[in-house]
Amino acid sequence: MKGAVIAVEALTKKFGSFVAVDHISFQVERGEIFGFLGANGAGKTTAMRMLCGLSHPTSGHATVAGFDVYRQAEDVKRHIGYMSQKFSLYNDLKVWENLRLFGGIYGMKGREIAVKTDRLLQELGLEAERGTLVAALPLGWKQKLAFSVSIFHEPEVVFLDEPTGGVDPITRRRFWELIYQAAGRGITVFVTTHYMDEAEYCDRVSIMVDGQIKALDSPANLCARFGVSTMDDVFRTLAREAVRKGD
Repeated sequence: MKGAVIAVEALTKKFGSFVAVDHISFQVERGEIFGFLGANGAGKTTAMRMLCGLSHPTSGHATVAGFDVYRQAEDVKRHIGYMSQKFSLYNDLKVWENLRLFGGIYGMKGREIAVKTDRLLQELGLEAERGTLVAALPLGWKQKLAFSVSIFHEPEVVFLDEPTGGVDPITRRRFWELIYQAAGRGITVFVTTHYMDEAEYCDRVSIMVDGQIKALDSPANLCARFGVSTMDDVFRTLAREAVRKGD
């Protein structure tokens, strides 16, 4: 696939005799919104940790933003963004302090951080909350801010691990508008979610079962392949094949 920002070939992770991720292969293009789905125990969290340079593969090969996840894990970390469901900002710091902190961690210069902070807060409608402690923000605002921080340094890839957990459908839809904007700027979005309506927002979706990718295509093509009308039906069809139950 030309322009692939993530390239995975036979990637495998074993814990003793247990094969958590079993020879998965796929590629993700620049600017693509790629859904990475699987029930609990499917192996998707383990796979994502390898792609983020946080866990070494047992065998196989993968590159993210052109860097080998085994030999160049630190380079991978510098060229990606990451956001988890567990909210990755510091509640005891103010909004602008979080932006300054993470901008510095990502190697941005002070002037660049200041200019981009002003622009970002204006775009998010959070200028009045610049000096507010993050702990005092409503959950929806926290989620938008956390996502904006994860791409503050304009990474080539952003990994979103169930980023909209616990928020209402309207807030989730607004959050996805931010994802579309990021993808429109060429940032590749790699997202896991348990909300199957969100899977239908993705350009392509893979579904893992027992450590293997059992399906990978656009939502429309997957629905057609399985003869169903929604991604929820596709997911349920494949999840019924699962043997293991813990991740």
